[in-house]
Amino acid sequence: MNSLPPKPFNWPLLIFGIVLILTIICLVYLQLPFGELLRSGENITEYLSRYTRPDFSEFPKYLWLMMITVAIAFWGTILALSLSFFLAPIAAKNLSPHPLSYRIAREILNFFRAMPDLVLALVFVAALGLGPLPGFLALGIHTTGFLGKFLAESMERVDKGVYEGVSATGTNTLQLILYAAWPSILQEAIGYTLYIFDRNVRMATVLGLVGAGGIGVELNTNLRFFNYEKAATLMLIILFTIVAIDYLSTWLRKQVL
Repeated sequence: MNSLPPKPFNWPLLIFGIVLILTIICLVYLQLPFGELLRSGENITEYLSRYTRPDFSEFPKYLWLMMITVAIAFWGTILALSLSFFLAPIAAKNLSPHPLSYRIAREILNFFRAMPDLVLALVFVAALGLGPLPGFLALGIHTTGFLGKFLAESMERVDKGVYEGVSATGTNTLQLILYAAWPSILQEAIGYTLYIFDRNVRMATVLGLVGAGGIGVELNTNLRFFNYEKAATLMLIILFTIVAIDYLSTWLRKQVL
C-alpha cells in the first residue's frame, strides 16, 4: 500500500508571519507614534477645516502661475527628450559604437536618475537664482535619466532582423539609428514622453516650494503666512490642472498609439 504524499508546506503562512514580524520590528525601531496620531484626530480635523473656505479673489494671478508651472514641466520634458535622443542610442548595447561609450552613456543616465529633482532644483536656485529656469533644468536633467533608459531598452528589444535588413543596404551606425531604431520605437517613445510630461507637471509644483518658479512659490508663501483660504484656492487649481492633464494625456495616447 502506497503511503500518502507529504503535506505541502504552508508557504503563504510563513511569508505572512515573516512580514508581520518585520513590520512589528520596524514600528518598534522607528518609534512611530500611531497612538499619538489617533489621539490628535481632533486637532487634525480642526486644521483641515481651515482649508474649507477658498479665496478666489486673485484667481487670474493664480491661473497665470499655474500656466507657468505647466510651461516649466513642458520645457523640462522637451529638454529630457532632446538629451535622450542622443544618449539613448549610445546607451543601447546593440547600437552603441563601443563598449566604453555604452558604459559612459549608461552611467550618465544612472547619475541623472539618482539625483532627485528637488536636490537639483536647490542647486540651480543657488547658482542661478529664483525663477522658472532652475525648475526647468532640474526636471529636464532628472527625467533624462528615466526617459533615456526607457528608450535605450526599447531599442535593445527591437528585432535583430530590422537592424540587419537596414544594415544590408550599407548604412552606417548613425543611419541605422535614424532609419531603423527610432522608427521602430516611435510609438513607445511617444507614450514614455507623455508619461514624463504628466509626471513633470506634478513635480514642477513641488519644485516651486524651493523657489524654482510657478505656483509652488505662491503656495509656499501663503502656507508660511497662514493664508489658508488662498492656499486652498491654489491647491484646487493644482488639483484640477493635474486631473485635466491626466485626461488629456490619456486621450493623446489613444490618438497616437
